[in-house]
Amino acid sequence: MATDRRDSRSSNQPPSAVSLRKAIHRHLLNLGFSKNCDGYFVDGELSKQKIRDLHAAQRQDVLKRNLPFIEAYGPELVEYFATGRQVDPASIDPELVEVTAESLESRLFRFACLLWSVPVSQGFGRRLRFLVRDRQNGRLIGLFAIGDPVFNLSARDNWIGWTHEDRKDRLIHVMDAYVVGALPPYSQLIGGKLVAALMGSKEVKEVYERKYLGRQAVISKKVNRARLVLLTTTSALGRSSIYNRLRIPSGPHFLRIGATKGFGHFHLSGGIFESLRRYLEASGHPYASGNRFGMGPNWKIRVARTALEQLGIDGNAILKHGIKREVYAIPLAKNWQEILLGRQKNVRSCVLPASEIADFCLRRWIVPRAARDKRYKRVTRCKIMDCLLNGGPGSAW
Repeated sequence: MATDRRDSRSSNQPPSAVSLRKAIHRHLLNLGFSKNCDGYFVDGELSKQKIRDLHAAQRQDVLKRNLPFIEAYGPELVEYFATGRQVDPASIDPELVEVTAESLESRLFRFACLLWSVPVSQGFGRRLRFLVRDRQNGRLIGLFAIGDPVFNLSARDNWIGWTHEDRKDRLIHVMDAYVVGALPPYSQLIGGKLVAALMGSKEVKEVYERKYLGRQAVISKKVNRARLVLLTTTSALGRSSIYNRLRIPSGPHFLRIGATKGFGHFHLSGGIFESLRRYLEASGHPYASGNRFGMGPNWKIRVARTALEQLGIDGNAILKHGIKREVYAIPLAKNWQEILLGRQKNVRSCVLPASEIADFCLRRWIVPRAARDKRYKRVTRCKIMDCLLNGGPGSAW
């Protein structure tokens, strides 16, 4: 989708208020938003494709910034993706590979995330990243990452029954999955359910405890003694086909607990956000250079809101984009609520080995899908590289 590039000039001069207001208006209309007296909104049904289209400019910006990385490492990294002919659905045998910084796995994780039609965040605070690899052929099935949850999430807090003090004291027992998904051709075999379910495995819990239990937090200096009892995640494209009805017997259950409020800054990405930041910088506002460790995850929201208000624009009228995401909770302990409400301290975990989760997912979803639909066999590595180099939609396989 075309976007107005006049707002991304490289001039060191901050934009004027009049030109910036006009640039924001053009940008939002070009993305597909409509305007009325209350602000900007999406006209018509919010289908999955429309949500992809609204994120298209952001995705193009991400691909452009990563083009040197794609060109340098793509030919090597794409060899870790399976072709459709290399996958025997009945023999899929997943293993979890923890991702460490500055490693081949880290480059693979970054490369694979570029295929997402809705660009993913980088996470913050505590962070665990995993590749899911198929032992039968050594290729990637998918990936996931969990990190610190956002502090304010009303759907989660109301479902748990938290007060403000409860949340402040016990949010450390919760982590949020900010990247989850399967890669082609496994994505066409409902492999996303397998990857998501593996987040609730015994192996992930053990990595968390090895990495974080007993460690001192960088900012608070407190020693972390909190066991992980709950994961949360949100859908990327409205109603989730991955998390819906995802229940593993005696294992992870994905429970829909509400929806987000449709509030954020993705539609102010790229040149528009940089113009807003420079506008604040010209006035000497501290938010303009506040994206540093320890200053919280909502820096872009603060920059956008403050700059919009200085421009005389109601921040809510812009930031409330209306694209709501389903919120899911995945309990990892039988007494998760008692722990989160401070009624109990001893955690009674309810996690399964990855092998048991995988066995169920193969029988329940993957093998039946492969028998019904053979299109997964058409996936080639050329299509993957074409998607990244030519900016095609990540869902077009």
